[in-house]
Amino acid sequence: MIEEGLTILVNKPLHWTSFQVVKALRGAFKKTYNLKNYKVGHAGTLDPLATGLLIVCTGKKTKSINNWLGAYKSYQGIMQLGSTTPSYDLETDIDKTFDTTRLSTEAILAATQHFIGALEQYPPIFSAKKVDGKPLYLAARKGQDVAIKPSNIDIEQFNIVNITKDWQVHFEVRCSKGTYIRSLAHDFGKYLQVGAHLVALKRTGIADITIDTAQTPTEIIKNISQQELNKLSLC
Repeated sequence: MIEEGLTILVNKPLHWTSFQVVKALRGAFKKTYNLKNYKVGHAGTLDPLATGLLIVCTGKKTKSINNWLGAYKSYQGIMQLGSTTPSYDLETDIDKTFDTTRLSTEAILAATQHFIGALEQYPPIFSAKKVDGKPLYLAARKGQDVAIKPSNIDIEQFNIVNITKDWQVHFEVRCSKGTYIRSLAHDFGKYLQVGAHLVALKRTGIADITIDTAQTPTEIIKNISQQELNKLSLC
């Protein structure tokens, strides 16, 4: 099974990078099976401040990574209306605040219709999106201006689940490859003229695969011996 490869469902913890997940699992497989080299890769990056489903492929299964990269993905998130940050999330501090006295639940619910279907979306300047071969976050950290082109995306579903008294909006989204939920939150606040930034994000599905049985990297590492492989969450 190890030689043929595995497709593992990982529940990525907060603050872990996708690369750290891959590195930890690769190291564990190499140590457990005394391998000099072992291919391990993930099918779609999650930001360090995001949690949830990360599909990790090993061995010969890494050839199937592209099949997952193009799949629609599902998320649960929370955005804070009334303020913005340069990174569109909590990676950076609030830079602007807005008056929310005229904001209403009805306006928030109605605004979702503006963000369903085929859209053009600009990625956050604090992102790994590459322009001229370099990640945008490098320019952002240096305060450099970069010409960013929008991407064509599709948002299949955008549902508001709850709105708190302090205008935190809990939502669910199903969207195409290349969609930045941070940008969606930013654009949503801009449309309502009150600003917004993302405060929490969890990926709950990729294609028809859900997070229900996904395991943390720590749980997976405990179960990678030949005798315990049946305890892994695979697809």
